[in-house]
Amino acid sequence: MNRSARVALILGGLALGLAAPAFAQTATANLSVSATVAKNCSITTTAVAFGSYDPIVTNATTPLDGTGTVVVTCTKGAGTRIDLGLGANASGSTRQMAGGSDFLTYELYQDSGRATVWGSGASAGQTIAAAPSKAPRTFTVYGRVAAGQDVAAASYNDTVVATINF
Repeated sequence: MNRSARVALILGGLALGLAAPAFAQTATANLSVSATVAKNCSITTTAVAFGSYDPIVTNATTPLDGTGTVVVTCTKGAGTRIDLGLGANASGSTRQMAGGSDFLTYELYQDSGRATVWGSGASAGQTIAAAPSKAPRTFTVYGRVAAGQDVAAASYNDTVVATINF
């Protein structure tokens, strides 16, 4: 054997000796991975700002209309109903804005024709489809102040609680 062949044989043997040992057997196991996504929703609103009510001329026989919004953002598949409370100044089931000692009656509706009152519960809340994604969805609140009310000059306000049921 020539010298080059011997060096190659020795280096090859050393390389095999330094290599990782060969394993004759293996074993496997499954590693479970899990997470839970809980139903969740958030709700925000923009005010129903009616503007100026004129009981003498403009709104003597014509109601004053305004709109606002309810924005809900839910986990995909969540959300069933949006409820609007009667407000902080309600008299029975009549919504009212307070202005000093006077009250200006108004109503909130689910539709632009102002035919379906927006309230609370299965019969009066607005039923919504389950969220198709986590993207925010906007729902318009249609408001109306009744015509011909005899009220004093003042700023009138109310606070209505909006609730998302999911």
